[in-house]
Amino acid sequence: MDRVMSLASQRAVVIFSKSSCCMCHTVKRLFCELGVNPAVYELDEVRGGREMEKALVQLLGRSPPLPAVFIGGNLIGSTDRVMSLHLGGNLVSLLRDAGALWL
Repeated sequence: MDRVMSLASQRAVVIFSKSSCCMCHTVKRLFCELGVNPAVYELDEVRGGREMEKALVQLLGRSPPLPAVFIGGNLIGSTDRVMSLHLGGNLVSLLRDAGALWL
């Protein structure tokens, strides 16, 4: 849990992902199209990824927990929450407040 929270606080946008997950790909692409350069941790490719995934299950209260998106060090959630914010017009302002966008 400590490693997840430490990594999540190091950049304005952090995405915990799996390289083979289509929903993870969708979320990463959305942020890139918005002009955001998130830190992405592919849990199937990094050391300790399985333990980080277990910690994310605890944080999100669901399995699978990916993608798990943090903005400004705060857990936003998974695809459904990110898309809800985007479609509601609130994602860009959240990204600006976190310093991820300069629009």
